[in-house]
Amino acid sequence: MTGSRTTAVLDRDGLDALVGTLRALGRTVVGPTVRDGAVVLAELSSADELPFGWGTRVEAGRYRLEPRADGAAFAHTTGPHSWKAFLHPQRERLWSADRTADGGLSYTEEDAPQPSYAFLGVRACDLRAIAIQDRVLTGGRYEDRGYRERRTGAFLVAAECTEPGGTCFCASMGSGPAAEAGFDLALTELLDADGHRFVVRTGSDAGEDVLARLPHRAADPRADTAAARDAVAGARERMGRAMPPVDLQALMGASLEAERWDDVAARCLTCGNCTMVCPTCFCTTTEEVTDLTGDHAERWQRWDSCFDLDFTHLPGGPVRASARSRYRQWLTHKLSTWYEQFGSSGCVGCGRCITWCPVAIDITEEAAALHDELADRLRRQERTEQER
Repeated sequence: MTGSRTTAVLDRDGLDALVGTLRALGRTVVGPTVRDGAVVLAELSSADELPFGWGTRVEAGRYRLEPRADGAAFAHTTGPHSWKAFLHPQRERLWSADRTADGGLSYTEEDAPQPSYAFLGVRACDLRAIAIQDRVLTGGRYEDRGYRERRTGAFLVAAECTEPGGTCFCASMGSGPAAEAGFDLALTELLDADGHRFVVRTGSDAGEDVLARLPHRAADPRADTAAARDAVAGARERMGRAMPPVDLQALMGASLEAERWDDVAARCLTCGNCTMVCPTCFCTTTEEVTDLTGDHAERWQRWDSCFDLDFTHLPGGPVRASARSRYRQWLTHKLSTWYEQFGSSGCVGCGRCITWCPVAIDITEEAAALHDELADRLRRQERTEQER
């Protein structure tokens, strides 16, 4: 994929045609839709299933679906699902084994055909998250073959944010709200005196090909292109939260014994919600299951969490037995040691961990508190040295 090439405008019929064209090309189209009181990601059969006329109100530990009068399709914030649920599914069979008539074993590695995905409505923060998971799951020595097969050829349609939520902080992480790279098509939804429309930019040859199949018109430089740019810039200015503007990698390394860890541990339930909704958390475990006869066995890979007490269990017990140690591991890995492993931060500022934490723990608040504690400790050390 490369940067933007063509800019055009789709109307509602064009959006319908986009979904129909992607399905006609043999792709499984996945996008946001309203279900069970939330905007979730699911397979779409038409653009009519998009959340037209629905928005969301989010805060720490709170999520509410709210109707909108303007009929916008992409005015909601990220929900509890992320695209990793499709590229890196929660549970996946790796192999199966059967006992043969002569008492031996027959082993079969899982090799089911993978869907050809088209993701519609990918936020800029999630584009960054997908790029991070690409690095984690396919860029190292131990490649996740299933992930690579699902990811290769996936068609990504971004939806730039024009209305950030109360827990969004992608601007401070450099991952949004504008879609900069990693997309085949990027949409910016506009509702103004010129009507309801979607300014679309192409980012790849595949995107150019799909756009050519859709009913569209050329974008007006002022009424469309500039308006789209201004709408996204406005979202940047209204971002609900922000990480403190400090070197987070250095901050985490200097805060391993901070008292703040005790404060957050007193509130944290170690439920793992933050890792489940996080679009970059990738930890898994494996489990073997058998049938009642013992003649058939399967190995499954499933999501795991560093908040699980068994995650670091060794014969002598868990390495991280306390809530303090497990929360510290998650936050320091996400914001600091991820750089050492993968060359970037593991946080994209989507805010899901804040929204879906049942006790409203806020990662930006924790980072700021750690920074304040470190600054206070350094000031006290400086005064002590001066008094000597």
